[in-house]
Amino acid sequence: ENPYLQYFIGMKEYGPCPFGASTLVAFRKRFSEEDLAAILEASVPKAETGKQDDSDDGNDPPNSGTLILDATCCPADIAYPQDIDLLNQVREKAEKTVGELCKAAGQKKPRMYRKRARKDYLRLSKSKKRSGKAIRSAIRKQLQYIRRDIRYIAELVQKGAKLSSKQADRLNIMTTVYEQQRLMFESGTHSIPRRIVSLAQPWVRPIVRGKAHANTEFGSKLHISLVDGYARIERLDFEPFNESEDLWRAVARYRERYGCYPERILADKIYRSRQTLAFCKEHGIRLSGPALGKPPKAPGLSRQAKKLEYQDNCDRNAVEGVFGTVKTAYGLDRVMARLQETAVCVIGVALLLSNLSLSLRAALALFCLMLLLFVLLTLRSRA
Repeated sequence: ENPYLQYFIGMKEYGPCPFGASTLVAFRKRFSEEDLAAILEASVPKAETGKQDDSDDGNDPPNSGTLILDATCCPADIAYPQDIDLLNQVREKAEKTVGELCKAAGQKKPRMYRKRARKDYLRLSKSKKRSGKAIRSAIRKQLQYIRRDIRYIAELVQKGAKLSSKQADRLNIMTTVYEQQRLMFESGTHSIPRRIVSLAQPWVRPIVRGKAHANTEFGSKLHISLVDGYARIERLDFEPFNESEDLWRAVARYRERYGCYPERILADKIYRSRQTLAFCKEHGIRLSGPALGKPPKAPGLSRQAKKLEYQDNCDRNAVEGVFGTVKTAYGLDRVMARLQETAVCVIGVALLLSNLSLSLRAALALFCLMLLLFVLLTLRSRA
């Protein structure tokens, strides 16, 4: 595929591509979410895991360590979803399916008004200014064309035409998109549960993040935990979810790994619900952020609380650095994988590279320190 891969497998010179079109895809499919979690766990140094409870009195060991939690979106490589563009794609797929069924059955194609439907779509897509009335008119026409095409497919199937597995999956997605768009058109809304925004990747969902550059992103939502700079996946899902619901599970996994509860949890304000605050107070865990209610009247306590909150915010920036690294350096700012399982593998490999880079930096720092000590001892012995 490129000189780097050919050199990596031992080729002496650059030549024709030795890889098949789906070689790396088949390789990524071999790794499930459980396999990626195990590999990520193995990338953490042994000194950081496997701490056991040394207390003999049966009491819980004292809390220690810091657990950082945060979530982000890994955008998929899809075009920005507009209703008219999505409906045009559905219409073209439906017309293609009708043509395939008619050709297989030896029948004449029914009248589908392809040129008129194409002109209606281009009239809106090429216009510089789109009024609300024009958009609704174009969407209504595309819905009518799609409804007619789906009826043709149903009639052909009733007459004995057989759909292949690929055609059946395509028809299922098309009918789902049609029903969703019809409901949104009739209700005048732009939101619906499990909304499909891409025909090529129907599992991708809108993820509302409220960021300055993009209020809504389209991809998978990734929730990670960070301990001593090493990342682990707490939850990875293409459906939107509230990351604060995973706090209990993340704390339980921390206790299972280290044998104790964390001393503090650094997280966003979304984690600071009354349930999570009560849970942390019960187990002696300090959750970052201001306390509920009015600030203390004593100026000394208020100043100390602000200083502690500032320090927590500074320490929590480590997870933002991990997100920035995996997105800019390892490609999670736009996941190019086209399948759901391969996208999961790409995300897991990016976090694995982040952990390995941290381990390499730690090893390099240790090597430089030992080299410096060796030089100092050598100079001292000569003196």
